[in-house]
Amino acid sequence: MVLLAHIREQFALSNGTYGSPRMTVDLRADGLACGKHRVARLMWDNALKALQKRRYKKTTDSDHGGPVAPNLLDQDFTAVAPDQKWGVDIS
Repeated sequence: MVLLAHIREQFALSNGTYGSPRMTVDLRADGLACGKHRVARLMWDNALKALQKRRYKKTTDSDHGGPVAPNLLDQDFTAVAPDQKWGVDIS
């Protein structure tokens, strides 16, 4: 029960991001004798699962110095004759 109280405290201090390996290191640094499997079992039994936040990945560079092609169609896709306007989907 004492170990579980320390686990819950460290889990709350880490904002729910510490899993059992990191938790074991922290508990041992605090002077508690515990094994990695025991910490993992106690966390599993008490539904303390670490959740890592996903890192933001920038996929578009809109602030580049390259040339930007002009919008010639301006969303007007009607054509007078065939083979006048072409469109592509780059996805």
